[in-house]
Amino acid sequence: MFFHMVLERNLLLHPRYFGPHLRENLVMKLMKDVEGTCSGRHGFVVAITAVDGIGKGEIREGTGFVTFPVTYQCVLFRPFKGEVLEAVVTMVNKMGFFAEAGPVQIFVSSHLIPDDMDFQTGDMPNYTTSDGSVKIQSDSEVRLKIIGTRVDATEIFCIGTIKDGFLGVINDSDDVV
Repeated sequence: MFFHMVLERNLLLHPRYFGPHLRENLVMKLMKDVEGTCSGRHGFVVAITAVDGIGKGEIREGTGFVTFPVTYQCVLFRPFKGEVLEAVVTMVNKMGFFAEAGPVQIFVSSHLIPDDMDFQTGDMPNYTTSDGSVKIQSDSEVRLKIIGTRVDATEIFCIGTIKDGFLGVINDSDDVV
């Protein structure tokens, strides 16, 4: 789920940022370029925790730009098959529902929703149990299990299920007896 790793990146810096605040400018550019992005190999970069080293810059001929090799530590988020996550439902339709757990979007097919839940249409589409005690709709919090992931170069897609035990809608703390 969450990892702390050391990564490397080459930063291209314009000459106007050279001067006494060069290191601060490089760190700000690194944070702007890297935080919130997704690498298929490592996952989503949540935050940069430290900059370990900035190497000597190499001038790019004809432009004046300089490439600096930067080594940094960061917190990464990467979901794995079999992992249980808590997510917020964003969209419900008759095919299933989409939920988000941080930056990851997860699809739960109607085949992976318990058999006692049926799709209800209307102004607020939802999945409801036959007795009406449990309802999954937009903004509901659910606990789900990742059963598959697909990794692209810049994005991670997940398929989840709520058919196993202890999965499904999370009760509010006020409702628990």
